[in-house]
Amino acid sequence: MYGTNRQFAEQYRKVGVSTSVVDADPHKLVALLLAGACERIRIAEASLQRNDQARKGKAIGEACAIVGHLDGSLDHEAGGEIAGNLSALYEFVIVRLTEANLHNDANALQEALGLMVEIDSAWNAIPVEQRSVRGAGSP
Repeated sequence: MYGTNRQFAEQYRKVGVSTSVVDADPHKLVALLLAGACERIRIAEASLQRNDQARKGKAIGEACAIVGHLDGSLDHEAGGEIAGNLSALYEFVIVRLTEANLHNDANALQEALGLMVEIDSAWNAIPVEQRSVRGAGSP
Protein backbone atom coordinates (compact mmCIF):
# COMPACT_ATOMS: atom_id res chain seq x y z
CA MET A 1 0.00 0.00 0.00
CA TYR A 2 2.51 2.64 1.12
CA GLY A 3 6.04 2.52 -0.19
CA THR A 4 9.12 2.59 1.94
CA ASN A 5 11.14 5.74 2.36
CA ARG A 6 13.72 4.23 0.02
CA GLN A 7 11.09 3.76 -2.69
CA PHE A 8 9.91 7.34 -2.28
CA ALA A 9 13.49 8.59 -2.44
CA GLU A 10 14.09 6.58 -5.62
CA GLN A 11 10.92 7.95 -7.23
CA TYR A 12 11.89 11.49 -6.27
CA ARG A 13 15.38 10.97 -7.70
CA LYS A 14 13.91 9.76 -10.99
CA VAL A 15 11.52 12.72 -11.16
CA GLY A 16 14.39 15.07 -10.33
CA VAL A 17 16.51 13.66 -13.16
CA SER A 18 13.58 13.81 -15.58
CA THR A 19 12.87 17.40 -14.62
CA SER A 20 16.55 18.31 -15.04
CA VAL A 21 16.55 16.87 -18.55
CA VAL A 22 13.24 18.43 -19.60
CA ASP A 23 14.26 21.88 -18.36
CA ALA A 24 17.86 21.70 -19.59
CA ASP A 25 19.38 23.73 -22.38
CA PRO A 26 21.83 21.96 -24.72
CA HIS A 27 24.82 22.96 -22.56
CA LYS A 28 23.17 21.55 -19.45
CA LEU A 29 22.28 18.31 -21.26
CA VAL A 30 25.94 17.74 -22.16
CA ALA A 31 26.91 18.58 -18.56
CA LEU A 32 24.42 15.97 -17.30
CA LEU A 33 25.82 13.36 -19.71
CA LEU A 34 29.40 14.10 -18.68
CA ALA A 35 28.49 13.87 -15.00
CA GLY A 36 26.62 10.62 -15.66
CA ALA A 37 29.60 9.07 -17.41
CA CYS A 38 31.92 10.04 -14.54
CA GLU A 39 29.44 8.63 -12.02
CA ARG A 40 29.24 5.30 -13.89
CA ILE A 41 33.03 5.02 -14.04
CA ARG A 42 33.22 5.63 -10.28
CA ILE A 43 30.57 2.94 -9.74
CA ALA A 44 32.65 0.59 -11.91
CA GLU A 45 35.74 1.34 -9.78
CA ALA A 46 33.88 0.62 -6.56
CA SER A 47 32.36 -2.54 -8.03
CA LEU A 48 35.80 -3.74 -9.16
CA GLN A 49 37.14 -3.23 -5.64
CA ARG A 50 34.22 -5.29 -4.26
CA ASN A 51 34.75 -7.91 -6.99
CA ASP A 52 31.17 -7.35 -8.15
CA GLN A 53 31.76 -8.26 -11.78
CA ALA A 54 28.14 -7.93 -12.86
CA ARG A 55 27.76 -4.41 -11.49
CA LYS A 56 31.19 -3.40 -12.84
CA GLY A 57 30.23 -4.60 -16.31
CA LYS A 58 26.86 -2.86 -16.18
CA ALA A 59 28.40 0.45 -15.06
CA ILE A 60 31.10 0.29 -17.75
CA GLY A 61 28.49 -0.53 -20.39
CA GLU A 62 26.42 2.47 -19.30
CA ALA A 63 29.51 4.73 -19.30
CA CYS A 64 30.43 3.55 -22.82
CA ALA A 65 26.89 4.24 -24.03
CA ILE A 66 26.97 7.77 -22.61
CA VAL A 67 30.42 8.50 -24.04
CA GLY A 68 29.31 7.06 -27.39
CA HIS A 69 26.30 9.37 -27.35
CA LEU A 70 28.51 12.37 -26.55
CA ASP A 71 30.79 11.40 -29.43
CA GLY A 72 27.90 10.94 -31.81
CA SER A 73 26.41 14.30 -30.94
CA LEU A 74 29.52 16.33 -31.82
CA ASP A 75 29.01 18.88 -34.58
CA HIS A 76 32.13 18.25 -36.69
CA GLU A 77 31.21 20.89 -39.25
CA ALA A 78 30.88 23.71 -36.72
CA GLY A 79 33.43 22.31 -34.28
CA GLY A 80 36.23 21.56 -36.72
CA GLU A 81 39.50 20.52 -35.10
CA ILE A 82 38.15 20.78 -31.55
CA ALA A 83 35.29 18.41 -32.35
CA GLY A 84 37.76 16.04 -34.00
CA ASN A 85 40.01 16.09 -30.94
CA LEU A 86 37.06 15.50 -28.61
CA SER A 87 35.91 12.61 -30.77
CA ALA A 88 39.36 11.02 -30.60
CA LEU A 89 39.34 11.44 -26.81
CA TYR A 90 35.88 9.90 -26.52
CA GLU A 91 36.94 6.95 -28.67
CA PHE A 92 40.07 6.48 -26.53
CA VAL A 93 37.95 6.55 -23.35
CA ILE A 94 35.69 3.84 -24.78
CA VAL A 95 38.75 1.71 -25.63
CA ARG A 96 40.14 2.14 -22.10
CA LEU A 97 36.76 1.33 -20.53
CA THR A 98 36.48 -1.79 -22.66
CA GLU A 99 39.99 -2.87 -21.63
CA ALA A 100 39.13 -2.15 -17.99
CA ASN A 101 36.09 -4.38 -18.29
CA LEU A 102 37.89 -7.23 -20.04
CA HIS A 103 40.99 -7.22 -17.82
CA ASN A 104 39.65 -5.83 -14.51
CA ASP A 105 42.10 -2.99 -15.00
CA ALA A 106 41.68 -0.33 -12.31
CA ASN A 107 44.35 1.83 -13.98
CA ALA A 108 42.34 1.93 -17.21
CA LEU A 109 39.27 3.03 -15.23
CA GLN A 110 41.30 5.77 -13.55
CA GLU A 111 42.67 6.94 -16.90
CA ALA A 112 39.19 7.05 -18.43
CA LEU A 113 37.80 8.86 -15.40
CA GLY A 114 40.63 11.38 -15.43
CA LEU A 115 39.96 12.26 -19.07
CA MET A 116 36.21 12.54 -18.54
CA VAL A 117 36.70 14.75 -15.47
CA GLU A 118 38.97 17.04 -17.52
CA ILE A 119 36.39 17.29 -20.31
CA ASP A 120 33.64 17.89 -17.73
CA SER A 121 35.67 20.65 -16.03
CA ALA A 122 36.42 22.34 -19.35
CA TRP A 123 32.78 22.11 -20.43
CA ASN A 124 31.52 23.61 -17.18
CA ALA A 125 34.12 26.40 -17.37
CA ILE A 126 32.56 27.78 -20.56
CA PRO A 127 31.26 31.27 -19.69
CA VAL A 128 27.48 31.46 -19.43
CA GLU A 129 27.21 34.06 -22.19
CA GLN A 130 28.90 31.65 -24.63
CA ARG A 131 26.83 28.59 -23.73
CA SER A 132 23.94 29.26 -26.07
CA VAL A 133 26.26 29.72 -29.05
CA ARG A 134 26.67 26.56 -31.08
CA GLY A 135 30.24 26.30 -32.11
CA ALA A 136 33.47 24.46 -31.67
CA GLY A 137 32.83 21.04 -30.28
CA SER A 138 29.28 21.63 -29.19
CA PRO A 139 26.81 18.88 -29.95
